[in-house]
Amino acid sequence: MAGGFKDKMLAWQDRIAAKYGSSIATREARRAAWWHFQLMDHAFLRGLWTNLDQIAPGVWRANQPSPRRLESYHRKLGLKSVVNLRGGSQQGFYLFEAEVCHKLGLTLHDVHFSARRAPKKAALLAMFDLFETLQKPVLIHCKSGADRTGLISALYLLDVEKRPLAEAKRQLSFRYLHLKSTETGIMDHFLTAYQAEAKGRPIRDWVVQDYDPARLTASFAALRGKGQA
Repeated sequence: MAGGFKDKMLAWQDRIAAKYGSSIATREARRAAWWHFQLMDHAFLRGLWTNLDQIAPGVWRANQPSPRRLESYHRKLGLKSVVNLRGGSQQGFYLFEAEVCHKLGLTLHDVHFSARRAPKKAALLAMFDLFETLQKPVLIHCKSGADRTGLISALYLLDVEKRPLAEAKRQLSFRYLHLKSTETGIMDHFLTAYQAEAKGRPIRDWVVQDYDPARLTASFAALRGKGQA
């Protein structure tokens, strides 16, 4: 029942986005998209809480930035590129971000991840390839900067910085408002599966050779069914 209500709410938000937040081509459309960004995408809350943190030299994480915040990061941090883990979109949050990145000369990379589903292998491999060419300083973000951003930050520490798994796991913590006990705990479960199966292999090798999203999804569902997630 709760799941059905949630699906209806998400569908309603999609309809609102399509009607009010899908264009910034005119003054009226821009105003509607801005209000949609503020209210439906919760940008007004992120004006007080940015979830900004540095995870490695030249690598920062945060929640969805507003155009003003991106301008500030460009000026204060010397930002050169942005990794958007929400993927490309016709919603206001993305249209404003793409616009300001173009204005500032920032390279915008769009890779879509879900906060509540096992990461797709293709998206992970694309992310590993992107790590090799990122212009720094770089900002990595999703919507809240808690779950998807936490996982990708952990992967960066493991793959590029060669940091211990225990250290990387701290990128998924309540310090960033990540909640392991909810559906977003599949991010933690991904790293736990890596730890159990890799036998010392690098994270990239494990993803290429052994990672199976369907198997991860099933084991996480079983874990939650037992009340252990």
